Amino acid sequence: MSNGSDQQSETKPESKKDSKAKTNKPSIVNIVNVAVAVIHYKDQYLLGFRDATQHQGNRYEFVGGKIEANESAAQALIREVAEETGILLHNSTVVKLGRLHHDYGDKQVSLQVYKIELTAEQYEQHRHCEQGLEGQALTWVSKSQLLAGEYHLPAANKTILEWLKLPSKIAITYPLAHFGTHTDAAAAWLQHHQENLASESWVYIRLKDANSKHLAEQLMTVRPDILAILPNDKEQPLDVEDSLTANETETGQRIIAKHLTQTALMQCFDEDGSSTALIQSLSKDHPLIVSCHDIASITAANQLASMRIQNALPPVIGAFVSPVLATQTHPNDVPLGWEAWSELAELADMPVIGLGGLEPAMLNQALQYGGISVAGIRQFI
Repeated sequence: MSNGSDQQSETKPESKKDSKAKTNKPSIVNIVNVAVAVIHYKDQYLLGFRDATQHQGNRYEFVGGKIEANESAAQALIREVAEETGILLHNSTVVKLGRLHHDYGDKQVSLQVYKIELTAEQYEQHRHCEQGLEGQALTWVSKSQLLAGEYHLPAANKTILEWLKLPSKIAITYPLAHFGTHTDAAAAWLQHHQENLASESWVYIRLKDANSKHLAEQLMTVRPDILAILPNDKEQPLDVEDSLTANETETGQRIIAKHLTQTALMQCFDEDGSSTALIQSLSKDHPLIVSCHDIASITAANQLASMRIQNALPPVIGAFVSPVLATQTHPNDVPLGWEAWSELAELADMPVIGLGGLEPAMLNQALQYGGISVAGIRQFI
């Protein structure tokens, strides 16, 4: 089982001192630590089905189970998948998606979620298996059906589905200044991106000039196939207002997330770690993608992600962690390098997107070092 929801909580033996004070202390709630395997081959995803007698029964679930005291999450993942399905993951690329804590009321679970893509050979070997090794029903479903909610999953999986929407590559628009030599920089910017953005791509439309923010709407109008990431800015066009036209409403539906810079992220918390009023200004209608460059910002991102889940807000679906390598736009910034970048990626409770000096062909490197996606400007547009 993948969500730890049929595991019994465990308690440590009480000392005599503890037993005497038992009536004066609240009961300790134990958290079940679970490794979750999001197994797929291309756009086909593997789901199990929970028996009606189990906790969160009559629901589909990702494969996985409880992490034992003597093993890591990755070790538990490999063991549980083998025990439940017979699929061996020892030579597979296992990529961390994120970590989640969910309170079902009668049980709390902490999920460590990993994404694994099977080889064509593995998929062919297991695609026709309708029953797991523990007697549970197994089924392969398309990604579109999964994300559309056609398969009822436990509540803790809602954020995982949001994470799965992240593409493997994200394009970032050029700054307007890049077209400064043109007579009409705005027109040149719009034409360049209209002609060169890949079909149906995710695009972070980054326009720092407040007078040029209307370009985001123009780009989305001329390229209705793209999905946009916009800065988390109250003055950003396309915010939901009563006066929006039908075209603006349709365009606004293609805003897939709002972006929070590291500076804005760090301003969300006081020095003692408590939240400030700034958090209230963050988008309540869209998921967030944050930028992080160090341990402090990763920690802040994790805090923000947890708070949004607790308050039933759209989750933090990704973190740009940068710079991986040296960049032309920020030549004075010291690159992390893949090893240091990997260490930061491991600390993040959400999917990590590599940024800085990368190109699309480096996706496999990012996967090997713990990321889920790559992003950039020059090599992506």
